[in-house]
Parts: sequence; structure tokens; C-alpha cells
Amino acid sequence: MKKMLLGLALALGLSGAAIAAGGGFPLDKAPKRTNDMAALQNGAKIFVNYCLSCHSAAFMRYNRLRDIGLTDKQIAENLTFATDKIGDTMKASIDPRQAKEWFGANPPDLSVIARSRSSGAGSGADYIYTLLRTYYRDESRPTGWNNMVFPNVGMPNPLWELQGERARVMEKVESHGHEAEVLKGWDQVKPGTLSPEQFDQNVGDLVAYLQWMAEPAANTRVRIGVWVMLFLGVFTLIAWRLNAAFWKDIK
Repeated sequence: MKKMLLGLALALGLSGAAIAAGGGFPLDKAPKRTNDMAALQNGAKIFVNYCLSCHSAAFMRYNRLRDIGLTDKQIAENLTFATDKIGDTMKASIDPRQAKEWFGANPPDLSVIARSRSSGAGSGADYIYTLLRTYYRDESRPTGWNNMVFPNVGMPNPLWELQGERARVMEKVESHGHEAEVLKGWDQVKPGTLSPEQFDQNVGDLVAYLQWMAEPAANTRVRIGVWVMLFLGVFTLIAWRLNAAFWKDIK
């Protein structure tokens, strides 16, 4: 059970070279919900319940969750562990020494995971969104799980209880004179607690929270930037008309 709680980082916390080993599986576009307070709150709940057992978010304090519409009481009662205080950083409950003994290394911090996994194939959000939705059962692997985005991934499916267990359905196609296998679909071996649509919705919320956590001021920065550009546009028009008025009698 402890191994099943390894969480996101054994896949997400690896190097760009490891990501490139994903075989070029196309990434799905992650939904944009960083302005959706309900989605961010749900994503925070999923993060605490399924990720924070093993992974810290050392650059995020619980009280910063006020920015997504939560009160101190809601944060303390629903999102903190028994010994955590509202001003504490989001630290994993796992013992670092035990983590190293069980997994060979401490699970890495997830504070900026949504930014650090960007590549030419898509954004970091796209990568995480596709990764968490393409796990399948593979008894040849030590964990019993594999992944289409990250073949031979070292971590099991952290959301298997929600998604259930699936097997991939492959078909052979001709590509540049060679026969290749491509994903045709999924066979639901064992149902999860959520329907496929509900699962995708919740993964989208989790990814939105990881995006927000990676840069909580991003929405404010964009909003201020829009107003700055509007101001500069109006100021440029005024300056141009003033210049024309000042020099109109000079040939």
C-alpha cells in the first residue's frame, strides 16, 4: 500500500531525458481552469489526499490557499494533517529515511512541477494531464502498472482507486513501410469509484491546481499586464496627438 502511495514524482520528477523516452505519445491538451475557484479547490483536495502523503510542496503555505477562495477554517479542517498549522508549508507526511529505504530516493517536491515539465510536445500541464490518464495494467512490470506517455514508468497509478484498472487495446498499422502498434482504445478491466468522464474532470482540476501552485500570482500578472498594455495604447495615442498639436505651425 505504501508503494501505491508513491504519488506523482517517480514519473513527474524525472529528467527531461526520461520524458523524451516516452516514445512520442501525443499529449492531450489540459483544460484551462486556473481562474475557476471551484476547480482549484477540488484540485487542492485531490492533491492533499493523493499526493501529499509522499510529496512535499515546500514553496507553498497552507494559508496561501486563501487565494483560491478557502477560509482558514476550511483549510485547517479539510486540507491539513493533524500536526500542521495554517502557516506551515505543505510538507509530506512520509519519513524521508523510510522513503529512501522503500523507493531508493526521496520523492521530489512538486511545487513547480507543472512548469518544469514543459517541452516541445506541450506544456507541463499537458504532460501531467496525459500521464495521469494513460496508465494501464501490465503484469510484466514490478508495480503491475505501465504508462503510454512514460513507458516502463517506475511509479504505479496514484489515482487507480478513482480510475479503476484498464488494459490498452492496440492495433497494428503500416508506417513508412514498417509495421507499428498504435493505441486504439481502452478496455476497462475493473471500474473505479468515478466514471471516465468524472475521472477526467478531476484530473483536470488537479492539473489546474498544480499550475496555480507553480505560480500563484500568474493570473494577477496577466490581468495587470492587460491593463498596462491598454494604458500604453491610450498614452501613445494621446502623445501622438499632442506632438501633432505642438508642431503643427512648424514646417
